[in-house]
Amino acid sequence: MKFSEMAYKRPDLGALKAQGADLTARLRAAKDYEEARRVFLENEAMAKMIDTQASLASIRHSINTEDPFYDAEQNFWDASMPEIEEIFQNYTQAMLESKFRGEFEKEYGSLLFVKAEMELKTFSQDIMPELQKENELTSAYEKLTASAQIPFEGKVYTLAQIMPLKQDADDERRLAAWKADGQWFKENQAELDRIYDELVHVRDTMGRKLGYDGYTQLGYYRMQRNCYTKEDIEKFRAAVVKYLVPVADSIFREQAKRLGKEYPMSFADNALEFRSGNPRPFGTPEEILAQGKKFYDELSPETGEFFDTMLDNELMDVLSTKGKRGGGYCTSLPDYEVPFIFANFNGTQHDVEVITHEAGHAFAAWMNRKRVPFSYVWPGMEACEVHSMSMEFFAWPWAEGFFGENVKKFYYSHLSGALTFIPYGTMVDHFQHIVYEKPDMTPAERHAVWKELLGTYMPWMKTDGEIPFYSEGEGWQRQSHIYVSPFYYIDYCLAQTVALQFWALIQKDRKNAWEHYMAYTKQGGSRVFTELLKNAGLESPFEEECLKGVCQAAREWLANFDLTGIY
Repeated sequence: MKFSEMAYKRPDLGALKAQGADLTARLRAAKDYEEARRVFLENEAMAKMIDTQASLASIRHSINTEDPFYDAEQNFWDASMPEIEEIFQNYTQAMLESKFRGEFEKEYGSLLFVKAEMELKTFSQDIMPELQKENELTSAYEKLTASAQIPFEGKVYTLAQIMPLKQDADDERRLAAWKADGQWFKENQAELDRIYDELVHVRDTMGRKLGYDGYTQLGYYRMQRNCYTKEDIEKFRAAVVKYLVPVADSIFREQAKRLGKEYPMSFADNALEFRSGNPRPFGTPEEILAQGKKFYDELSPETGEFFDTMLDNELMDVLSTKGKRGGGYCTSLPDYEVPFIFANFNGTQHDVEVITHEAGHAFAAWMNRKRVPFSYVWPGMEACEVHSMSMEFFAWPWAEGFFGENVKKFYYSHLSGALTFIPYGTMVDHFQHIVYEKPDMTPAERHAVWKELLGTYMPWMKTDGEIPFYSEGEGWQRQSHIYVSPFYYIDYCLAQTVALQFWALIQKDRKNAWEHYMAYTKQGGSRVFTELLKNAGLESPFEEECLKGVCQAAREWLANFDLTGIY
């Protein structure tokens, strides 16, 4: 079924509560496993229906945040989701106490109950007001950034539309674009500060009401961190500073030489990799999608069938339009057993990465679309990002069809970008840990923390105040995950480390690398992150040798890559 034909209907909250109570009572009263299993499958169907309708409303609201109907529906879901969560919490408690738990584990695996136990640690009726307020505040942030109208050279741009200008090869124009973008954030900074300050305090309150020492532990439970701890993340951050920051630093020093700039460079100059301009895809959005189809058709039978499904059923919305939420994501519509890709094409390298990155998520969901329970369709967030970031590297043999004569630039840019991203992403995580450890910091103090962390993780950035907002330690406010999905961002860094393993395998034997990828992907969310890796013959990013090894391989490749004729 085409996305435009999928019917949206707001569910009756009272009816859902009655249905949930009935299922919970029947599960507790079940006389044998078959009866309990029937209730379990009915609950699955209800959960899939709720998830599908919430996703339809969210996607359509993302596509046009100015649509009054879906704006109202998003408000409904923001207010109702905590109440719906309570319905499932009662059912989950009954599952954990079921005398048929052993039979459930035998058929569906023990992870079902590991997740259930963690979910119970994230909710109580006591935090209902805070959950509703959190949803209200994150929606306010998304609407504010989606409404951005940035005047530049006589035209008006959204945050997504101005991105190509922030990479323009002309130094003056690029700097002016960064200043214009930064000026919008400066003009809206009071509201950005207010929203985040309220979010931090709301989340801190939730954590304390649930018996934790602030938000951090609750945040880890909400992210379903079930096979590693805060201490493991701290060790990973230390390894990033030890092994990866020096590699990234050398990349930017070489970039400064190519551009004829003094090191460290400004934010605007760091955004330009080559004096002749960054690699850009050629062709229209339709031509980029057509090359994406060629890539997936030739990669494997499974990927070919998957991408045809996405195209034939309007399951991608990729053009940047007025009122559209920024960024990109992949979600799923469980009742239809299909994923959906949302993005903002802007004429940069990012457009191709959407076709590979977000479609990597979508392919994994599509491969596991019939799993029961449907929570096994997706693994944890860090595991999901492995699907997407690794798929980007599998597209290399088809890159010329996207970039033409810019393909060598793309290879260099893509690998170096993967390496230089990890310090940034790790800094985002470190920043959030500090914020939630000290929730009463003022906005100015939070900006000061970010500026200090820039010196540790991104010493190639010059913070001299030349560009409003960014060079003043305030650029974190552009990173939506910090507002909307706390503690999510480190998942990208863990996944990028694994994706670099795939990159190294691809250099040796692409067929063998794809076999490892499929072995990883076919498990869906049936195992925890570290087990998914082990079962696919991959190293854990929590092992120091893992990051050390991929850094060495990538450094050697970059040093030997022929950039003759590219400036």
